[in-house]
Amino acid sequence: MRIGQLLTASTGGIGRHVASVASRLVERGHQVRICCPPETAAAHGLDRSGAELLPLSQLGRLRGAEVIHAHGYKAGALAVPLRLVAGVPLVVSWHNAILSGRIQVAVGRSLQRLVAHTADVTLAASSDLVAEARRLRARDARLGLVAAPVLASPAVARDAERRRLGVGPDDVLIITVSRLAPQKNLGAVLDIAREVRDSSDLQFVIVGDGPLRPQLETRIAAERSTVRLLGHRSDIASLLGAADIALLTSAWEARALVAQEALLAGVPLVSTRVGGIEDLVGDAAVLVPPGDPAAAVRELLALAADPERRAALAAAGRAQARTWPDEDQVVDDLLQIYTELGGAGN
Repeated sequence: MRIGQLLTASTGGIGRHVASVASRLVERGHQVRICCPPETAAAHGLDRSGAELLPLSQLGRLRGAEVIHAHGYKAGALAVPLRLVAGVPLVVSWHNAILSGRIQVAVGRSLQRLVAHTADVTLAASSDLVAEARRLRARDARLGLVAAPVLASPAVARDAERRRLGVGPDDVLIITVSRLAPQKNLGAVLDIAREVRDSSDLQFVIVGDGPLRPQLETRIAAERSTVRLLGHRSDIASLLGAADIALLTSAWEARALVAQEALLAGVPLVSTRVGGIEDLVGDAAVLVPPGDPAAAVRELLALAADPERRAALAAAGRAQARTWPDEDQVVDDLLQIYTELGGAGN
């Protein structure tokens, strides 16, 4: 089958997803063309997928595909002429919600509406995005499968990592792994840490980097906060292995990578109940309302004082993780959709 994959600039999960899908499609004998910016191809090793790479300036060469799969609203909008003029069946994946920025929201809503009306199939990363696509009268909106990540084994043993972080044997280490960006609502971590400051056995660290780092550093210094920013770290498995609780404060997530990694690692998760998080974790995590730091404080203090409950959540998390699809199951699902649209027998 001749399959086109289309994406715009991506430095994160979307590019990794396309790389995984494309390489498996090629392994199964399909002809795959990926149209994307060169920097996106380089960032995710798309040149090693076996697919033919095209720059966005050669988008028209996808008109020979039997189906085009565009990833994101911008990519979906770019594919609209190929659907309407060339008649190529179109699948569009919605990976993110539209959250902030007056102009960005207006533009994003327009793109959402356009691709919802045009795509033959809309695949959404969370149930709230499925509902939004249907509200916008998408022809066929479905929950799209996303593969669980593969978590590396810790490179550093738990006790050694805790010593390196200056965490005592009786301390409860609460870890947040996140890009330092507005969607992640990391000010809530500082709010929570301030409220539990008298609980000297609770230690908070934030792992990651991003545009809000200077702002967070300024607030931490002004408040003499106990929260530590560790910056970018490549050894997330070791850090999770050292942690007692993972904390996610995002305003919205689809299938947050850190939530998946925490459950895979057997780290009890406290997260805001947003986007696709509840669908992802089921009953295997503690969920709190967004914008309610007091609820998070109560749950964190209760978990910190109850190692048996933490152990039960760790076991439940690992069991929940075993229900998530792997990369091959994701490709099986996509091929069924592609074949429906492109014609059986190709």
